[in-house]
Amino acid sequence: MTDTNSINAIPLKDVRLEGGFWGERQAVNRSSTLPTVLHQSKVTGRLDAWKLEWKPGQPNKPHYFWDSDAAKWIEAAAYSLTNYPDAELEREVDAVVDLIEKAQQPDGYLNIYFTAVEPQNRWRNLRDWHELYCAGHLIEAAVAYVQATGKRALLDVMCRYVDYIDTVLGPNEGQKRGYPGHPEIELALVKLYRATGERRYFNLSKFFVDERGQQPHYYDLEARERGADPADYWARHYRYTQSHVPIREQTEMMGHAVRACYLYAGATDVALETGDDTLAAAMKRLWENLTEKQMYITGGVGQSAANEGFTFNYDLPDETAYAETCGAISLVFWAQRMFHLDHDSRYTDVMERALYNGVMSGLSLDGTHFFYANPLSAHHHVNPYNQWATILEGDKDYRRSEWFSCACCPPNIARLIASLGQYFYSTDATTVYAHLFGQSTAQVEAAGHAIQLTQQTNYPWDETVQIRVDAAQPVRFTLAVRLPGWCRAAALQVNGETIQPRIDKGYAYLDREWQPGDSV
Repeated sequence: MTDTNSINAIPLKDVRLEGGFWGERQAVNRSSTLPTVLHQSKVTGRLDAWKLEWKPGQPNKPHYFWDSDAAKWIEAAAYSLTNYPDAELEREVDAVVDLIEKAQQPDGYLNIYFTAVEPQNRWRNLRDWHELYCAGHLIEAAVAYVQATGKRALLDVMCRYVDYIDTVLGPNEGQKRGYPGHPEIELALVKLYRATGERRYFNLSKFFVDERGQQPHYYDLEARERGADPADYWARHYRYTQSHVPIREQTEMMGHAVRACYLYAGATDVALETGDDTLAAAMKRLWENLTEKQMYITGGVGQSAANEGFTFNYDLPDETAYAETCGAISLVFWAQRMFHLDHDSRYTDVMERALYNGVMSGLSLDGTHFFYANPLSAHHHVNPYNQWATILEGDKDYRRSEWFSCACCPPNIARLIASLGQYFYSTDATTVYAHLFGQSTAQVEAAGHAIQLTQQTNYPWDETVQIRVDAAQPVRFTLAVRLPGWCRAAALQVNGETIQPRIDKGYAYLDREWQPGDSV
């Protein structure tokens, strides 16, 4: 069984980014990106859609993934509120939560499209329709909001919804043995389990992971049940949804990139909770294929616009790169979990690379315009492989857009930036791991004592990082500092004295009795 040593990220509420590269971007996120996403959600009808008032023949028909756009905005707002209380922002969130609460059906079901538009088609096409994907994002929003504010309304709504889902989908007689065509709920259910302690929620996540790709194939069964021929599937094969074979048998990254990384992040969570060696081995195998053969230098993933995903090993063209912003974001999620599984800087190196390059390229400096895809090369002409760009007539430059009809990326980047503090550190019983660098303060617990870690640095513009350790009394614990993979000549000092610490898997382990005010 894999020994995960109960390693956890330091909670967001205990890490504050103060100025510097990431602090400035969080400030822009609060002042510009969150209001932009809210405004666009209002004017495009995404929030009013929760009123369930749309009727056939009316314009602005809700889409089957609109739920997730509102959910990610709530989650982003919740993360922002965690460290930066804002009464007006909280009021806006409460108003959206009220709409969602009123939209829940008597049996617990919650989905805009399959309540207002096609209520007769609930759960009839898990392969293509996004019921479980939307549920996953709403779960994440609910957990984030209760942790930020203590308000349980959305959490109670989502627990009721998941209780209902648990009666419809599962391994028992009379249940559908289905799983989402667009993974996401797997990692969300683990978050819900950790927030509530309700083991059924984890078991449902594990079922989705274990059942995926089993024979007889569920997507074949549900297609025939609704009168369709599985051979007519538009994607032609189940590699698109990572359900071509069971997860433990998968060896290469295939299909839709965001679906893949969300799925494997959730599967890694399951491996962390269960100590499942075969699942952990599959995650490492897939990670190696991605990072050694199918990842761009920017941390971008997904080479093709045709499937928003992977093609084949070593196929990494610049001009036709898709490298969706959400793909790099999902890679950050997976990378953090892989470090918790394996304690190796190869994961956090990729996390940092993706953050600075594959993610942040998707957002303008003023926080109001977005890239959906991020090709590594562009000319002064229309890129026929990237339909998501705004092409300016008479100029033809590839520019960021104000919004998209499929608007997954804007609220996704907002929630990652707002939550970035929780990616800086992890802890286990004896060790505090420092993964990312930036002006910040963190409150951690080590060896049963409260400790404050303060980073002073102009990173990434300057390579010098100082970490100050403060506690009420001397404390013995290990501080493990990541030595970035790009760095070929790292030097470490404690209180000005050069040291030669133990280096293991890219981390420098400083095991000592720390005095208040010690500095690395």
